[in-house]
Amino acid sequence: MPEPLVWLPFDPAELGTVPGGLRYEVVDPTRHLPESVGDVEFYVPPYDMGPRIADALPHMRSLRVIQTLSAGVDNVRGKVPDGVTLCNGRGIHDTSTAELALALVLASLRGLPRFVRQQDAREWRAGFEDSLADKRVLLVGYGSVGSAIEARLRAFECEVVPVARRARDGVHAIDDLPELLPTADVVVLIVPLTDETRGLVDAAFLGRMRDGALLVNVARGAVVVTDDLVAALRTGRLRAALDVTDPEPLPADHALWSAPNVLISPHVGGASSAMWPRARRLVRQQLERYAAGEPLVNVMSGDY
Repeated sequence: MPEPLVWLPFDPAELGTVPGGLRYEVVDPTRHLPESVGDVEFYVPPYDMGPRIADALPHMRSLRVIQTLSAGVDNVRGKVPDGVTLCNGRGIHDTSTAELALALVLASLRGLPRFVRQQDAREWRAGFEDSLADKRVLLVGYGSVGSAIEARLRAFECEVVPVARRARDGVHAIDDLPELLPTADVVVLIVPLTDETRGLVDAAFLGRMRDGALLVNVARGAVVVTDDLVAALRTGRLRAALDVTDPEPLPADHALWSAPNVLISPHVGGASSAMWPRARRLVRQQLERYAAGEPLVNVMSGDY
């Protein structure tokens, strides 16, 4: 009987010690679907999998496990065949995304986009900017990435208020947001994209934010109603820093590019030198568990 087949998006040698008892192929099914598609049991999609990755799933008749390299699984979740275990990349992007979230907060508050434009124009114009110190930060989403963001924020002498799906000790429920939003200077979004969170940040949500507050989105673009955000930014009342947008990529003629007080990065929260060592470690550990018949981690059994 042949050994179980594993599809990887990178050379198995990059795992270091390659778990035994398994066969390996390097495959990107968005480019080419090999004849072994009916034999693959354990599938690791490319990091930048996009919605097209799900097109190959119906052909994987022996599939038992999908291990994504992303924390979010909204591109693939609804198309996972019955009986297939879906595991996400929880832990891979905590450090990278937390660093970017903090960078977006600090850059926006301290006026770094203006300094870059002034440098390009060779202009020396000082000004008075906000500090993160003494600010109140709502952290909307409190999984592993949210916790990593909190750990970094606390070093900056600010108050962090975690918000999760359900209340627990020291953590507010998402239903408390209407009362919390008017008290916050910064609102950081790091929730997964689900039916519950899609369009969470709409005109009503933005209307409850205090004047001058900063919205930071390192979650998914569709968590925010883009037209409502553009309208709010145009009033000059709010600021935003966005690593994700809806749509993506953001078209060159989109109104969000020209909206005032917005800083945009091109969905690079997880894309740093810290990602791949953590991705390889998780994949190796999962394959070791699979080969040994042990329970897998990061199994997506609910909406979150």
